[in-house]
Amino acid sequence: MQVILTQDVKGQGKKGQMVKVSDGYARNYLLPKGLAKEATKSNINVMKGKAESLEYKIKTEKEEAQAIVEKMKEITVKLSAKAGANGKLFGSITSKDVSEALTMQHHIKLDKKKFVMPDGIKTLGTTEVEVKVYTGISGKLKVEVEQIN
Repeated sequence: MQVILTQDVKGQGKKGQMVKVSDGYARNYLLPKGLAKEATKSNINVMKGKAESLEYKIKTEKEEAQAIVEKMKEITVKLSAKAGANGKLFGSITSKDVSEALTMQHHIKLDKKKFVMPDGIKTLGTTEVEVKVYTGISGKLKVEVEQIN
């Protein structure tokens, strides 16, 4: 019997896959527990529609991520902080600070978790920060830190 899995089933497949199982296994276990539904023509069409919409969504998200990376090449985020005489900051500039400044100055909203800054920025001047915008798509952002007088 052909069924479409509605959840991951160990030993059978992942959610959304169409698999062939024995009639008894489908009727007595998968269907009553809601782990699968019968592979009728309408259910198959629904499954294909979901797959196509997911594909389209991923494609548009990748295009948006590429556009953000291209835009980031041309911009610089400016921040100011208190620093000592040797150019070391009192504290550090965190990914949250950079994210908020990017939103305020250039209207690009990115989550603070997308910035690769293990220790933050601790010195004055310009620093390049890696930003992982989407899976497999990353870019560099220039962050300029100047001293508050």
